[in-house]
Amino acid sequence: MGSQNFGIDPVVIDRIANEIVLALKHKVQIAIVVGGGNIFRGVQGSSWGMDKAAADYVGMLATIMNSLILQGVLNNKGIVTRVQTSIAMPSIAEPFIRLRSIRHLEKGRVLILGGGTGNPHVTTDTAAALRAAEIKADVVLMAKNRIDGIYDSDPRTNENARKIHQISFEGLIKQGLKVMDPSCVSLCQENNIPIVVFDFDRSGSIEQIILGDKIGTIVGAKLGG
Repeated sequence: MGSQNFGIDPVVIDRIANEIVLALKHKVQIAIVVGGGNIFRGVQGSSWGMDKAAADYVGMLATIMNSLILQGVLNNKGIVTRVQTSIAMPSIAEPFIRLRSIRHLEKGRVLILGGGTGNPHVTTDTAAALRAAEIKADVVLMAKNRIDGIYDSDPRTNENARKIHQISFEGLIKQGLKVMDPSCVSLCQENNIPIVVFDFDRSGSIEQIILGDKIGTIVGAKLGG
């Protein structure tokens, strides 16, 4: 949503699409799990008195809206995409089917995954880890908004916060660093999928990570190790 309080900033969505286009030049397979916080958050609905499960479903629908918008912008740039959702919407997207997802990636298509896991009470972080395990991803890139990795405390409130460049899954859990949902960490640990936490506001970050530059914080095994 950029500097707006709500919705989608076309400048931001165009920049996100350009980052993906840059990364694709290196012949990698890309699957994107999209959030929906710019439109609606489940916790927001709960604060209004909505049932938590119902609020989470609205949030899942928001992720699907973002998925379709990202698809449209990427298609306009000549990138072949497929949107798959965990909530059946046959008029606008495919249902998530693991083997079909893998086939799309093998054919060089960008896969956009909306709707989280399709279940309430589950975060987008966990959805990303689950999909990564299902498609046998090599790494999860976790984009943050203007925070360039994991710190030992919140850098937005503590100017002396120390950046952590690499940490094990066990270390992340033991130190209680709440950068992502614990179930996301557990899923990636069980499937030996490293996570790179990086600042998506930094231009060219995805391409740099693919090229082996030390961007952000690596959680888990060393990349390529």
